[in-house]
Amino acid sequence: MNFVAVDVETANSDRSSICQIGLAVVLSGEITEVQTQLVDPEDFFDPRNIRIHGIDGTTVRGSPRFEDVYEEIAGHFRGVVVSHMAFDRIAISRACESCGNRLRYGHWLDSAQVARRAWPEKYDQRGYKLGNVAADLGISFRHHDAGEDARVAAEVVLRACENTGLDIDGWLRRVKRPVRRKSKTDRRKSPSGDSQSSAERSGGRETGFGEVVVFTGALSITRREAAGLAGLAGCNVEESVTARTTILVVGNRDVRRTGEKEKSSKHRKAETLVRRGQQIRILRESDFLRLVSES
Repeated sequence: MNFVAVDVETANSDRSSICQIGLAVVLSGEITEVQTQLVDPEDFFDPRNIRIHGIDGTTVRGSPRFEDVYEEIAGHFRGVVVSHMAFDRIAISRACESCGNRLRYGHWLDSAQVARRAWPEKYDQRGYKLGNVAADLGISFRHHDAGEDARVAAEVVLRACENTGLDIDGWLRRVKRPVRRKSKTDRRKSPSGDSQSSAERSGGRETGFGEVVVFTGALSITRREAAGLAGLAGCNVEESVTARTTILVVGNRDVRRTGEKEKSSKHRKAETLVRRGQQIRILRESDFLRLVSES
């Protein structure tokens, strides 16, 4: 029952632009320490990101760079590391690479995958974002503060352990299996895929399962190829940004400090929906490709 939960906030759509890191240390099943560290990403702050977490260039002025805190962060990663979904792992991995280091860790555990299996009647296919799970479990916190988000991710895993009787080693094994255990009736059905979810058809892997993805900008691969990779990761791909959209993937060359008119109509619409409270992650193409490859 020892692990560390981690969460990050970023300055812009580049996942390596970490501006805040939060850690929650768990020893013997108790949260013993919560750390929050501002980081100077040496990059621009997108107004959309500032609206989400309230951090800007003035806030991080005088803070250490990621490479300055790398050794301390890496020291926590020798055992089990928890994050809610894979985005934080991708961000830390990218930040490590940007300063000439490699992300090394013992085992990574996704608290979203844990929640889906601990309470499948609630989070089988959707609704397992951190804020929703915390509200259901009666956990109060200040969302989009990295330390607070890390604490809640740790609490979700601890509640799941209490609810199921599994310890951390048990959960490391459990998340490798499908959300719902197949009944005898399911086993008798044809293996054609009719009775299986997209996660089950891909061997239970589901990093992107339940996400609705839209692509915009100039990609390094064709849209058809990008949609195919997203589908293999269990994502649903749509042409337009709507109330269902959860991820907007922007071409690498388009993730830069641009004027509002230079952004695509999809990009501008996604930002409008974010301002209205919709949870949409805007990712550069390379980060999305890494996300689906790891799934």
